Amino acid sequence: SEPEFAAWYIRSEDRIKSKVRETFDMFDEDDSGTIDRDELRKLLEQIEPSVTEDDIKEAMDAMYKEGDPDQITFDEFAEWYFHSLIYEHQKKLAEEELADVWYENLIPPRGDGCGAWIKYIILLPIVATLTFTIPDVSRPGCGKWCYFSFVTSIVWIGVYSFLMVEWTEVIGNTLGIPSVVMGLTFLAAGTSVPDLLSSVIVARKGQGDMAVSSSIGSNIFDILVGLPVPWIIYSAAKRNAVIIGAENIWISIFVLLAMLVMIVIVIHCQGWRLTKMTGLIMFFFYIIFLVQAIVLELPFVTCISER
Repeated sequence: SEPEFAAWYIRSEDRIKSKVRETFDMFDEDDSGTIDRDELRKLLEQIEPSVTEDDIKEAMDAMYKEGDPDQITFDEFAEWYFHSLIYEHQKKLAEEELADVWYENLIPPRGDGCGAWIKYIILLPIVATLTFTIPDVSRPGCGKWCYFSFVTSIVWIGVYSFLMVEWTEVIGNTLGIPSVVMGLTFLAAGTSVPDLLSSVIVARKGQGDMAVSSSIGSNIFDILVGLPVPWIIYSAAKRNAVIIGAENIWISIFVLLAMLVMIVIVIHCQGWRLTKMTGLIMFFFYIIFLVQAIVLELPFVTCISER
C-alpha cells in the first residue's frame, strides 16, 4: 500500500540504496561498473525527470573522487545521492504521501488469512480509539502535538488498566478464582508484556545486563511508586487507610525474595551470562511461585448468582 511504501522509503536507507543499485546497474549499459555522462543523464532522469544539464554537470563534479573524471562508480554515486537535493526531494514526496494517509492502522488485512482477521477484529477497538485521539507526531507537521500525545497516551493507559483490572476481577469472581491469584497470573502477565519486549530487544543486542536491570527496575518502580501514589491519593480523598485483602501476602513476599536470591545464584553459576539453561530455570521458578500462590488460596469459592 502507499503508506507502507512511504514508511519503507523514509525509514530504510539500506533498502533505498538497494533500489538505487538496481537502477544504477540498469543504466550501466556496458557492465563496466561505472557510468559516463550520458548514462548518468538517463539515470537521473529516471529518478528525477526535471533534472537539467547544469544539474548533471554539477553532479559529475560532486561525485568524482578518484580515477577517470568521466566515469562514476556506484559508491561515488550513492554517496552523492544520499546527500543531494534529489534525495531530499524524494523523501519529502514520500513524507507528503504518508501525511495524507493517517488511518492506515484501520485498514483491514488483505489476503492474510483468518488469523489476521481475528487479530484485526480483537485489536480494532483499541487501535481505533488511539488512532482518532492521539496524533501521530512522526508525521510531517505533527511534531507540535508531542506533549498532547504524551498526556493522552498516559490517560489511555490509565483507562485500559482500569478496565483490565475490573474485568479480570469480574472473571475471577465468576470462576471462583481469588483476586490475588488473578493478579499473580493474568494481570502480571498482561502488564509485563512491555518489559518482555524491551528485554528481548536489548538481549538480542547483547545487552544482557540492561535486560535484567530493566525487568527488576520496573518491578521496583511498581512497588515503590506505582502502589504508594494511588494509595496516598485514595487515603487523602477518603480519609481511610487502604486495606490489603490477602491473608497469605507475607508468605508470597518471602517466597518472592527467596526466588530473587535463587535467580542471582543461578546467574552467578552460569558465569553471569543469560543462557538457555538460565531461561529454563527462571521459568521453572516462576511455575513454582504460581503453584505455591494458588495452593495457599485453596479452596476456591465460585460466585453463584441467586435466582
